[in-house]
Amino acid sequence: MNIVIVAGGAGSRLWPVSREANPKPFIKMEDGLSLLQKTFLRVKAAGSVESLTTVTNRDLFFRTEDEYRELSPSMPLHYLLEPFGRNTAPAVCAAALELQSRYGNDALMLVLPADHLVKNEDAFTQAVGQAAEAAADGRLITFGIQPTHAETGFGYIEVVEGGNVSGTEVVEVARFVEKPSRELAEEYLIGGRHLWNAGMFCFRVGTLLDELTQHAPDLVQSVSMALETAGRSEGEGHTVTRLLSEIFGVVEDDSIDYALMEKSSRVSVVPCDLGWSDIGSWQAMAELVEPDEAGNRIVGQAEVEGSSNTYIRSPHRLTAAVGVENLVIVDTADALLVAHRDHSQDVKKIVQRLKANGDELHQHHVTVHRPWGTYTVLEEGERFKMKRIEVKPKATLSLQMHHHRSEHWIVVRGTAKVVNGEKEILLRTNESTYIPAGYKHRLENPGIIPLVMIEVQSGEYLGEDDIVRFEDSYGRC
Repeated sequence: MNIVIVAGGAGSRLWPVSREANPKPFIKMEDGLSLLQKTFLRVKAAGSVESLTTVTNRDLFFRTEDEYRELSPSMPLHYLLEPFGRNTAPAVCAAALELQSRYGNDALMLVLPADHLVKNEDAFTQAVGQAAEAAADGRLITFGIQPTHAETGFGYIEVVEGGNVSGTEVVEVARFVEKPSRELAEEYLIGGRHLWNAGMFCFRVGTLLDELTQHAPDLVQSVSMALETAGRSEGEGHTVTRLLSEIFGVVEDDSIDYALMEKSSRVSVVPCDLGWSDIGSWQAMAELVEPDEAGNRIVGQAEVEGSSNTYIRSPHRLTAAVGVENLVIVDTADALLVAHRDHSQDVKKIVQRLKANGDELHQHHVTVHRPWGTYTVLEEGERFKMKRIEVKPKATLSLQMHHHRSEHWIVVRGTAKVVNGEKEILLRTNESTYIPAGYKHRLENPGIIPLVMIEVQSGEYLGEDDIVRFEDSYGRC
């Protein structure tokens, strides 16, 4: 099996934890693993894996690589990096074309979202095995979750007359249904012919591309062109394909359901009960936590008094809730969300407003991940900003210059190799250097432990866009 993990979308309904630069797949669960890592481990445990292809935004490549590196993957890793999202049809098509070139038309591909949760991994493994057999016989397989209640937030899959959605056999699909009204959802639950659409698929590569060529020929042509003009590189155990903005921009924005699955006559579904959740809102996240006797669900540090049916996520400091009910309270270092549980889906409207106003709170946390490590804004005010900078062992920042700010660097832990103008110096713990505005400079960690520094910026403008790069190990010049 060749695994394709699609890691797109910002997960705006899970703001303020999920943000554009730290989207939903990177949210850490109670066991310390991110949703992306849990997806990876799930497929690794499901059987023999020939390769893993991850389709994601190019700005998230290094963060994704770090997530996998923590798990010591043994299979070949392939990355398809998009300049911007174009929905699932182009992502799946591009992955299939790449797999065809590497492994041929008979290769099997299992397509999974990066941000779903599956509790019953044995049932997942069984479902994948059934899907693989049917896909090898030329079927396009989707996975349908056996519904437990009348849900209006999911799309549905209707099976053919006489099909058994409560069994485990592969069933032919009659049609796909949009998110229904409450009345229709209740009818679907009673009727026994509808499954929740989980957005997971299994195909034989040649079958998928034949069907796409028949039903979405323009998509296949434009994605093929994007791959032909893409930049490519190889590292130890991985390959990277970078799609160009000007070419990928003409690719149609469409889902694999609309582009193919709703049109093909080869579609079948595997009914399954996986303990599945798409974690599409804070209400869905709350349901993963055991409630107390008053229905409160708490993650982190919280005290409640006279409160009920309230979800509190407060990992960094104490949150106290007195006399409240039916709320969602999510605290982060730079933003606090308080919402009625029945309106948790509307959090995305706040994110849209922040984005329209140019507020960076929709994009970054206080701690920002970079290819070389992280920085955390400790304090900022008029004409100054203080950061904690952590650089990975052997990692190097770009050779750069700022027009409007000067910087003081103080080493807290480790050893820093610094280019400061015409000089190259080594700084150890409690040593520092001053970099005037207009000076070329570079920071490197030559050691084997993380380098921790405090950076104090001062100047008339302290925005992150005041940077000119001359050399960069990560292709950002």
